[in-house]
Amino acid sequence: MTGLAFTVLHLQPEPYAAAPQLTARLRVTESTGAEVHAIALRCQVRILPQRRGYTPEEEPGLLDLFGERGRWPTTLKSFLWLQSSALVQGFTGAADVDLALPCTFDFDVAASKYLHALRDGEIPLEFLFSGTVFTKGLTGFGVEQVPWDLEASYRLPVAAWRQLMDMYFPNTGWIRLDRDVLAALSHYKSARGLTSWDATVEALLSGNAAVTEPLP
Repeated sequence: MTGLAFTVLHLQPEPYAAAPQLTARLRVTESTGAEVHAIALRCQVRILPQRRGYTPEEEPGLLDLFGERGRWPTTLKSFLWLQSSALVQGFTGAADVDLALPCTFDFDVAASKYLHALRDGEIPLEFLFSGTVFTKGLTGFGVEQVPWDLEASYRLPVAAWRQLMDMYFPNTGWIRLDRDVLAALSHYKSARGLTSWDATVEALLSGNAAVTEPLP
């Protein structure tokens, strides 16, 4: 449909979801006056790291992703963050719809590493849309594809991302470990009578001990 367009009105943390989630409020417009019965909408959200600057304090957290600052002109490339879908109800002219964007704080995921490294400012995002449009045809319903080139931009404040993480993981984060490593770490914790995982990791980081016991 040549008259279809999308705008991101706002993007904010969802306080009542079962897991961390941002909710994007989209405005869908159709400028030709055609009656839209429904849209089965799909969306990719990509991060555009090349469209913002970075402070020296942010550099260490970006090293794994982009290398040293001298390499950034070639390594700062857009990458996929989230994928989602939604059903847009019938409308003529314009309609607003909420798009749920589940998030993770897993440090093995590139986007989480990137977002955790940021201290301030905004995160440049690109929304790429696809899907199926159901319209009124000559003999009933007409079916068309959402044009592949439809997109929208949005700059998410870093503070909004931090608010979301603090809402679900206050002052905490998490990483995945190999099962054998986790078993050894658990054995180390029990053998020394340590009361928490924080205390266990702090003991290891102090350099005064190592995991020498065999796996249970």
